Amino acid sequence: MKKKSILINPLTKFHHTDFELQHQKRPGVETDMLPKPDCGEESYEGCARLQGRKALVTGGDSGIGRAAAIAYAREGADVAISFLPSERQDAEEVKDLIEAAGQKAVLIEGDVSDELFCAEMVKRAHQELNGLDILTLNAGQQQFVRKIEDLDTAQLRKTFEVNLFSMFWTVKAALPFLEAGSSIITTSSVVAFQPSELLLDYSATKSAIIAFTKALATQLAPKGIRVNAVAPGPIWTALQISGGQPDEKIPPFGQETLLKRAGQPVELSGVYVLLASDESSYTTAQVYSVTGGMFTA
Repeated sequence: MKKKSILINPLTKFHHTDFELQHQKRPGVETDMLPKPDCGEESYEGCARLQGRKALVTGGDSGIGRAAAIAYAREGADVAISFLPSERQDAEEVKDLIEAAGQKAVLIEGDVSDELFCAEMVKRAHQELNGLDILTLNAGQQQFVRKIEDLDTAQLRKTFEVNLFSMFWTVKAALPFLEAGSSIITTSSVVAFQPSELLLDYSATKSAIIAFTKALATQLAPKGIRVNAVAPGPIWTALQISGGQPDEKIPPFGQETLLKRAGQPVELSGVYVLLASDESSYTTAQVYSVTGGMFTA
């Protein structure tokens, strides 16, 4: 007798009521969030889709980067993650989860807004993983500002350095190590298509990331290296409660989507794994949207 399929309503699969009002000092840590985001710690199961692969995930301590790192490990990849000093507790948790999956974990502490650090990060990842063939460029800065008059040059510069410049620097450092079959995955956002008035600088970087991704894919296609982007919608991460959104936006966060709730990081895991794996061998220069139904075209 065939087993009856179990259908799960996407409207209620994860937290779908108001979040508790909360605020943390930037950049925020996942451990102290209520509820704690689901990055696949208990829910993601792998099936050897990345056996023997070597991945570097920037911003891999929490949120979407954490979800990607956990999924990669459970699919058979060794994983290096970058993180800021204040995020070490979250990073150590990811290390334990990667090792529990039977894979090697490398923690690289530093700030990707520093070009020299990006070069050292890539070098360490390649050396300690004994190879490198997946680059997942996810580190990001998001700080809301209500008016352009209050958006200072220091924040503008930092947002571009973290979100966009770091991608240039990391890819340039990694190219000598990437062979045909390697995959580069960038992280854009729904605000690249629906810019937020509160996130003028952030929205600009996320739009630029799409152009960067498509141009880089065109350059690297002759080398057999694929480049794609993921564009998340409102995802429940530490980014949001550490200045990414004003306080009044936190309780109803994500409820403006067609699915009436925020997404959880684990809901992006499958897309990152797909784009890292040979299952997407005919896919490059594309943007995969995971937005709860928010339009990206």
